[in-house]
Amino acid sequence: MDAPPQETPQETFDREWWLRTLAVFQAPRPVFAALRNEAPEDIEARQEPVLALVLLAGMAGVLLAPSTGRLLDESIVDNSMAVVAVLVFVTGGLYGAATYWLGGAALYVGLRGAGGRGSYLRARHILAFAAAPLVVGLIFIWPVRIAVYGSDLFRSGGADEGTGNLVFEAILGAIGLWAFGLLVYGISVVERWSIVRALVAVGLVVLGLLIVTFPFLIPLASR
Repeated sequence: MDAPPQETPQETFDREWWLRTLAVFQAPRPVFAALRNEAPEDIEARQEPVLALVLLAGMAGVLLAPSTGRLLDESIVDNSMAVVAVLVFVTGGLYGAATYWLGGAALYVGLRGAGGRGSYLRARHILAFAAAPLVVGLIFIWPVRIAVYGSDLFRSGGADEGTGNLVFEAILGAIGLWAFGLLVYGISVVERWSIVRALVAVGLVVLGLLIVTFPFLIPLASR
C-alpha cells in the first residue's frame, strides 16, 4: 500500500493559518501573536485567509451602508434582487480592498505614533483579522434578516421597521463593537502593549482620519 503523500512545509503553513482564521473567534490571543512572525513562508500562508476576510467583511460593510437600503429605488437595478446581490459582491470587494489598504495605512501610522515597530503589512493583517466578527454577521445574521424582510431591506419605505428590525440592528451593532474590541485586543497582543496603550494607538488613527477628512466634511455639513 502506498503511503499517503506528505504535506509540503508551505501546505502545513497554509493549513495552520486557515485553522487560525477559524480560531480567532474563540482564542484570538495565539492568532494575533502569530502575526509577529514575518517569515516569507508564513506571510504567504496568510494571503488567502486575509483575502477571504477582506472580501466578506467588505460585503458586510456595504450591506450596512444607507445607500444599500435604497438600491431597489434605482432604475438601473430594475427591481432585481439578483442585481442587488451582484452589486453587494462587487462593491463589497472594492470597499474591503480600500479599507484594507487605506485603513491599514492609517492603523500603521497610529501604531508608529504610539511607539510601535511593526510593518505596514502587519498592520494590514491585524486589521483584517480584527474584521472577522463582521463575517459572522454576514453569514449568520444577514440571511435571517433578508428572509424576514426580503426586498424591503433594499428599498425606501419598506416593511423593515419596528421592534424586530431594531433587534437586528442591535445585534449588528454589537458585532461592530466586537470587531472594535478585537482590533484593540489584537494590537495589544501583537505589540505586547497594555489595552490602554492600544486604545491610544486607535485614538491616533481616528484623530488622523478626522484631520484628513475634515476639509471634506465642512461642505457637507453646510448643506
